Amino acid sequence: MADGVLYGCGACDVKGFLACLLTAAGMSEGSRLRSGLRLLLTADEEVGCVGASHLLASGLIRPRRAVIGEPTSLRCARAGKGYCLAEIAAFGQQAHSAHPEQGASAIYGAARLITAIEELADQLSGERDSFFTPGFTTLNVGTIQGGTAKNVVAGQCSFLLEWRPLPGQPVDGVHQAILRRIEELRQAHPEVSYEINLLRQQEGFETDGDSPLVRSIEKLTSRAATSIPFGSEASLLSTVAEEVVVFGPGDMRTAHSNRECVPVAELQQATECLKALMSLP
Repeated sequence: MADGVLYGCGACDVKGFLACLLTAAGMSEGSRLRSGLRLLLTADEEVGCVGASHLLASGLIRPRRAVIGEPTSLRCARAGKGYCLAEIAAFGQQAHSAHPEQGASAIYGAARLITAIEELADQLSGERDSFFTPGFTTLNVGTIQGGTAKNVVAGQCSFLLEWRPLPGQPVDGVHQAILRRIEELRQAHPEVSYEINLLRQQEGFETDGDSPLVRSIEKLTSRAATSIPFGSEASLLSTVAEEVVVFGPGDMRTAHSNRECVPVAELQQATECLKALMSLP
C-alpha cells in the first residue's frame, strides 16, 4: 500500500469489490437485510462468463434487481457494451516461395480480410451513442498467426477478432457484416477460403436512468450514473432482471497491468453503499 492506495493483481478487478461485499454482509443486522437478498460469486467471468451462464441455465435465480461488481470508480454504470469474439481462419495452398504462382498465400488472404475489417470499424465509428466512451462499436484484431517457414507460401493463417457492440444493436450485426465481406473476397480471390468460428456473442445492456436502483446508488454515492465500455456479467443478468447495474471501487484502466490498484477510501465508501443497498425496500 502507498498513499492510501492498495496495489496488486486483482486489486480492483475484482477482489476489492468482493471484500466490500462480504464486509457489508458481515456488518449488517440480519433483521434489516432485504428479503430475497442473494450474494452470488461466479467463476470464469474473464473467459466467457461461464459461471454466470451455468447459474442462469439452472433456472435457480430470477432477480428483479442485480448489482454486478466491477471497477467503476464508485459510479453506477447503468449501461454497458456487449462482448463478441471470433476465430477467423484463411486457407490457401502451400508452395515453395521461389514459385509463388504454384500456391496461394493464406497470409495475404487474411491481410485482405483484416483490411476489410478495419474499413468496417471505420464505418461503425459513425454510429455513435454519446453516453459511451468511446461512443461506438469497437473492433480489434488481438492475435494473428500463420505460415510454417520463411520460404513457404503460407497455407493457413488465423486471427482472433473481438468486438464490443453498443446496446440496442443487433448482437450478430458485425458477424453478418464480416460474412458479407468474406463472400466478396471469395468472389475476387477464389483460391483462398475462410472459416469463422464464433467463440462468444454477448449483447450489451441498458437500464433506464430513472430506475429505482440507479437513483438509489446515485444518491448514496453522490455520483452521476455512467456507462462501461467493457464486457461484464450484466449483459447476461439483464435477460432475467428488470434493473441491472455495474458498480464497484477502482478504475478498470489500471486493471490487467502492474499498475492495478484500488483506493482504500473507495473500498470504505463501497462497503457503506452495499450495506445500504442490502436493506433497501
